[in-house]
Amino acid sequence: MNQQPSLGRSKDKDGGLLKRSLTSLFSLMGLQLGSRLLTFVLNQALFRLASPQAYGTAAIQFELILSTILFLSREGVRNALLRAWPRKITIHTDHTQGSISNDDHPPALTNLSTLPVILGLPVSLATAVAYTTFASCDVRRQPHFHVALFTYVFAALIELFSEPMHNRAMGEVHTGARVRAEGLGITCKTLVTYLVLLYDSNRPYPGEFALVAFALGQLGYSSVVFFSYVYQMGYPIFWPTRLATRQSSEAAASRSIFYRFALQYFDVSSLRLSLTMTGQSIVKHILTEGDKIILSWWSPLQDQGGYAIAVNYGSLVARIVFQPLEEICRVYFSRILCPLAEAKLTSTGAQFDRRSLGQASEILLSLVSIQLACSIIVIVFATVYLPIFLHLLLPSKYLSTSAPKVLAAWMWYIPVLAINGVLEAFFSSIATSEDLRRQSRWLVGFSVVFIVSAIGFYVSGFDDVSLVYANIINLAARIIYATQYASTFFSRNKTVHRWSASMPTWQFLVAATLSYLAISMTDAHHQSVILLQTRGREAILSATVMSHLAQGIGMGLCCVATWWLTSGRYLVRRTSVKSD
Repeated sequence: MNQQPSLGRSKDKDGGLLKRSLTSLFSLMGLQLGSRLLTFVLNQALFRLASPQAYGTAAIQFELILSTILFLSREGVRNALLRAWPRKITIHTDHTQGSISNDDHPPALTNLSTLPVILGLPVSLATAVAYTTFASCDVRRQPHFHVALFTYVFAALIELFSEPMHNRAMGEVHTGARVRAEGLGITCKTLVTYLVLLYDSNRPYPGEFALVAFALGQLGYSSVVFFSYVYQMGYPIFWPTRLATRQSSEAAASRSIFYRFALQYFDVSSLRLSLTMTGQSIVKHILTEGDKIILSWWSPLQDQGGYAIAVNYGSLVARIVFQPLEEICRVYFSRILCPLAEAKLTSTGAQFDRRSLGQASEILLSLVSIQLACSIIVIVFATVYLPIFLHLLLPSKYLSTSAPKVLAAWMWYIPVLAINGVLEAFFSSIATSEDLRRQSRWLVGFSVVFIVSAIGFYVSGFDDVSLVYANIINLAARIIYATQYASTFFSRNKTVHRWSASMPTWQFLVAATLSYLAISMTDAHHQSVILLQTRGREAILSATVMSHLAQGIGMGLCCVATWWLTSGRYLVRRTSVKSD
């Protein structure tokens, strides 16, 4: 086996792709951090204005409708376009001024980016009809239910009209356009929802417009994102146009009618890949949103609201850090290891550039290593200090729901979610159509594991927490699959890839273990929990609780310092890429 090249000595073949990817990552994380801090403050008031029943309907059931329409309509096209986008296109930065020309990328890709709009119409109709048919009577009896539902569907369609511009921005790593569009959209969504709920709370019969408030907020988000993209990038086409350069051939004439039709508008290989990924997204969507599907059927609306607020808080880290990281990993790995554009085909398959393989291996191992260390820190400290922050985060009417238990379970779910995101981003960036079909079959098996696990936990008395634990088992199975795929990929391409290099050092594990014992086994911890149970939020500023928090901060800094000294600084040095 050949020695893996060191990234510190290699040059980025795409002229600083890693640096641009990191810049995009920090921009997206800044977007998520800024918008989530603003929405966090407004949500504190929003949770107190909305009843658990209304919030459960909006955050669980209506969000499920929205994500179903968006995921099934656009996910496959997004991933396929990332792999097909031209590599020599001009990369725009945040300093780019004015609109962006539509003349510097292939019309076939422009046509493909309109597919989400076309798919969205039948998917939206089918989803809305199915939901109104099977929704429970308690849900349908809420005021203005149908108005709110169809406002959500309309908002989803508007968001799909932004897809041609979104795909162009991601393909060109033009992060600034997306940061501005989504940042303004999230702010508008929260403000509109809050203002309508505030108006509703001052009416003689409060609660009548609760669902409408959430629906108008989502409509505001979709509209602002669309017009912000249009302002920055100009109007795109929303319907595919015939490719003038495509000529019929004898080979094409012998194909099916669908193939001959598609050949007139699309790059057939990219279209086939996007349809394969779209088909796979059905199973993946069931796995991703399985908790919401089961909750919608089994749990009362009040517990759905408690589960929703717990997930809202628990997923803050996922939205701020993990989601941008996963998206940038898709872009980076698609660019550096894309067989459609970069590989030289041989009799044994795709022959990748050795330097690119070494870079990809180093980046993947480094990301997993960092996430494992962060996961240990989250488990050690968040599980101990969560009872303190529950009284600060949750309104009193939510403390009697399933929210506290669900939040406690989420502390174990966050690490699994993080690692799975990066590994699946790597898989989706390089997988062939055959790989995707094989994974789809495994995903069906994983869905069975999820359902059986959820039912087993429910029968055992875990209630709504069952869904979190079932998701952990499901994602653990997907992590094993993606890890095995990555190992096989690097081995097949004769590149050294040792997962043991991503494991935490024994010094860090000792520091984390001692920290957990120091903060959880002391009298200060037990006294703090008793004070919070008896005095509630007032106890947070007491000397006992504050000293306990200070102890945790000190131990946390010790763990971070130990990680940096034993592995962190070496990871940064190893994955640094010299500028050309």
